[in-house]
Amino acid sequence: MNVTRLGALAIWLSLICHDAAAEEPLTFSANTVGAPLSNARAELFVPRGTGPFPAMVLLHGCNGVGPHYRVWASRLAEWGYLTLLVDSFRPRGVTTVCNHGMTIPPQLQAQDAFNAAEYLRSRPDVRAERIGVIGFSHGGWAVLKAVLAGLVRPPQTHPFLAAVAFYPGCEASPSALETDTLILIGEADDWTPMERCTRWRDVVQPNGHRVLLKSYSRALHGFDAPAMPHYFAGHYVGRDPEAAADALVETRMFLDAHLGAGR
Repeated sequence: MNVTRLGALAIWLSLICHDAAAEEPLTFSANTVGAPLSNARAELFVPRGTGPFPAMVLLHGCNGVGPHYRVWASRLAEWGYLTLLVDSFRPRGVTTVCNHGMTIPPQLQAQDAFNAAEYLRSRPDVRAERIGVIGFSHGGWAVLKAVLAGLVRPPQTHPFLAAVAFYPGCEASPSALETDTLILIGEADDWTPMERCTRWRDVVQPNGHRVLLKSYSRALHGFDAPAMPHYFAGHYVGRDPEAAADALVETRMFLDAHLGAGR
């Protein structure tokens, strides 16, 4: 076999290996979890005090881990929630999936979230029975996969105790809900339209749980982000100060009611 054929074979094998790795959920340990700004597989944000703390898994949007999600992780830690910001893209050699969401399917990001929760349960500074999940855009889409029975959650793991989805992708499913869920979305969102989330809410089987959906009349996709309205990836996105402020209040009230930071 000549050098050219050997080179082509090596490339082909590497692509196969990469694709296989990309289809496997990420796992987490002390060796793969780092401090804030470490660019580790997951970054850990720890509240002040000794704990143990209730905990949150945070899932980023289609553009990967960036300042916006670190601000949110820091905010959750300030509220008393030990927070694990999971990077579902960089370990798979991906930087963005905007407008190509199935490059890293939401089901796979949701599986990452369950494995992240299992890591959190292994930590002595975490209240293992009080773990929630929050996601934004693509990550919110993953959250809505994670809260449905029989879809993503491995049978040996526990459901999340609470879930928050900011402007998620919503695909109507008649599955049974196994986590109380809060959806926050703008009525002017042209990327993940509110009507799809209304249908999602209306067709899931409550199964003893609740879906709370709060919409904001003028808010766009990414209404809590720092950048003011602008075009990104073919969509009009950006901050709505009133919606952002209210969403903070709603999120904290919801989490405190379910996970009880400070109790």
